[in-house]
Amino acid sequence: MTNSSLTTITAKAAPEETQSCWSCGTMRAVHFCAACGKVQPPVPVDYFTFFGLPRKLNLDISRLEKDFYELSRKLHPDLSARASSQEQEWSLQQSSLLNDAHRTLKDPIRRTQYLLQLEGVELEEQSKTATEQARSAGELKKQIVPPDLLEEVFELNMQLEELRMHKKMGEDDPALIEEIGRQKLELEEKQEALLRELKDHWETWDGMIQRQQNGQPVSEEERKQERGKLVDLLNRRNYIRNLVRDVSEVLEN
Repeated sequence: MTNSSLTTITAKAAPEETQSCWSCGTMRAVHFCAACGKVQPPVPVDYFTFFGLPRKLNLDISRLEKDFYELSRKLHPDLSARASSQEQEWSLQQSSLLNDAHRTLKDPIRRTQYLLQLEGVELEEQSKTATEQARSAGELKKQIVPPDLLEEVFELNMQLEELRMHKKMGEDDPALIEEIGRQKLELEEKQEALLRELKDHWETWDGMIQRQQNGQPVSEEERKQERGKLVDLLNRRNYIRNLVRDVSEVLEN
């Protein structure tokens, strides 16, 4: 996806609240010492935990942005330019994780993909990178065509191939270009509709997480069913997104 292969977490989790600062020994904040300001050694953590957030899909983006800029001012490597090499390395690791976490969580699609990855779900690769890698290897990239789009996609692909041939021969076909443009607009509308549907399922997922936080049981089967719905919507949206991209490339070239 987006590149849908998500960044591997190599740094850094929230330490216990009782952990003390390596430099001054006082009780410290997670990423830096509130007393002496020293950056702390990073420990393995997921992106939600890094920002002190529950694993929910509806986030307060304004709060995320505020926390990001506040942490950026504390963790930026330039602030450790005169520190020891070890402190500089910690600062680089913390800052790198901060940027990766912010980039992922602020984007609704990346955030959903990332949460599913944490849940152990591998999503179908639909990215442009995967397409290019498959082409260079002389292979066909696996595509999951939504069943309700099979006929429409087949017809559109035939029209795209026809338009490619016209352009290759230096010919013009305004009617065909207009028809393909109309279908592109319809696909873009479907893409937006799928995003709205995806956000509806965020509410269901977040409700399950809230129930667990309140001590109410949530079965694994219930979680599995909701994960499946999220995966289906993401794969459908990603397929349509790539189809829109392919149409744009043919129209613009």
